[in-house]
Amino acid sequence: MSERTFQVGVIGAGNMAEAIFRGALEAGVLGADAVLAADPSAERRAVFEGMGIEAVDDAAEVVRRSRRVLLSVKPQTLPVVGPALAKAGAGTDGQTLISIMAGVRSDAIAAAVARPDAAVVRVMPNTPLMVGRGMSAVCANAACPSDEATFVRQLFAASGEVVAVEESQMDAVTAVSGSGPAYLFYLSEAIERAGVALGLDAEVSAMLARQTLAGAAALLVAEGAPGPAELRARVTSPGGTTAAAIATFDEAGVGAGVEAGLRACAARSIELGGG
Repeated sequence: MSERTFQVGVIGAGNMAEAIFRGALEAGVLGADAVLAADPSAERRAVFEGMGIEAVDDAAEVVRRSRRVLLSVKPQTLPVVGPALAKAGAGTDGQTLISIMAGVRSDAIAAAVARPDAAVVRVMPNTPLMVGRGMSAVCANAACPSDEATFVRQLFAASGEVVAVEESQMDAVTAVSGSGPAYLFYLSEAIERAGVALGLDAEVSAMLARQTLAGAAALLVAEGAPGPAELRARVTSPGGTTAAAIATFDEAGVGAGVEAGLRACAARSIELGGG
């Protein structure tokens, strides 16, 4: 095996990987010369090269030359790429495997590269990493040294908040925060449509909906802020306009629908992992 020269190699130089490493570079967690990226797309390689990161088209080269390997590929592709990574020596000689694949358990990752004792750290990030407001949950398997788990937490903390969880909780994390931004985008779409139906110009309705969601989110995470139930109560006067909307939501089963959606998301995460 060739001498490993890079702190982190990434297989799959997509948008999420770009967000992770842009944040790490900007925060000074890593230098561009510490990262090696692999992707079959020349366009995506060019993006990483524009960040000062060396990019190649061969995933096996990343395995051979990197101390840690971030697997940023679709979970369905693991059975295909796993044997090639195994042949290149993935997970050997103390190499840590970092995965952001939804649903795929650490033991399945180790098995895919034919290294049952491989050190694996699973991470479930979300797309607000792209603007430095991400939420990432991290869990490490028993074979992973504590300093490696610490490194991974620091890597993702460069682009947002990080929480450590048990692996048994990762499917729930996927449902709550991993897919969570899409639920708010869905809500924004619905509010914008309703505003237009009520007579607003489309651009005005979009601005009202999006800034309201952004402002409400800022209130929710402000230091010392109460929980969402209290914040909602503060703007819901008995018999008022907001109360009319909330009552209608309750009658329509909106809350129950949200819970059902998250359960479906968690179930799909389990399916993707072969559970």
